[in-house]
Amino acid sequence: MPYTNEEGGLLNNFAREPKIYQAEPPTDGQKRTYLLLGIAGTALVGGLIVVAFFVSQIS
Repeated sequence: MPYTNEEGGLLNNFAREPKIYQAEPPTDGQKRTYLLLGIAGTALVGGLIVVAFFVSQIS
């Protein structure tokens, strides 16, 4: 672990820094997958809201 000596003789430890890399834009296949997952998630949440609405109407 890297460390430095201060003027008063104190040691400072520093965390190891991760390698930095540039992110790449998503491919067409990944974009399609994100779109399908978004549609499926929206349909699931919408369906749950509809079910909750109808269940709350039952008395």
